[in-house]
Amino acid sequence: MNLHQLAVHSTVALSVFAAISLTACQPKTPPASEPTVGQKIDGAIAEAEKKGNEMKAEAKSAASDANADTRRAMDSASNAVKDAGITAAVNAKLAADPGLSALRINVDTAGGRVALIGDAPDSAARDRATTLARSVEGVMEAENRLILQMKN
Repeated sequence: MNLHQLAVHSTVALSVFAAISLTACQPKTPPASEPTVGQKIDGAIAEAEKKGNEMKAEAKSAASDANADTRRAMDSASNAVKDAGITAAVNAKLAADPGLSALRINVDTAGGRVALIGDAPDSAARDRATTLARSVEGVMEAENRLILQMKN
């Protein structure tokens, strides 16, 4: 072998050695079934965004439910105040009537519906109690459950 051939063989051998060395130093490519680090990061970010959106939707739903509950509670409180006002007004009208003021008439109000419970001395007093109850603003219905007193 002459010097020139030796140089060519040495160069080829050195090139093969360098290629093998570089290949060994390169990071290994993951199998196609295993995601890369970048893909893993992208997946984690997408999952975090998804969870964030789900939490936002749940919070929005909870706030909406709380709003509805608050509205119902306020409506209920408002109706209770209205009913209490109606009861007071009916009691005041009954107390102002000389034929009914001495009677013990219980006035119950729910949703603008008034129930008169107790005793009445006669039919005229019983009917007057119903008329007075119906004359109060906000009364939708007046149910007269007054019982005529027995005369001895």
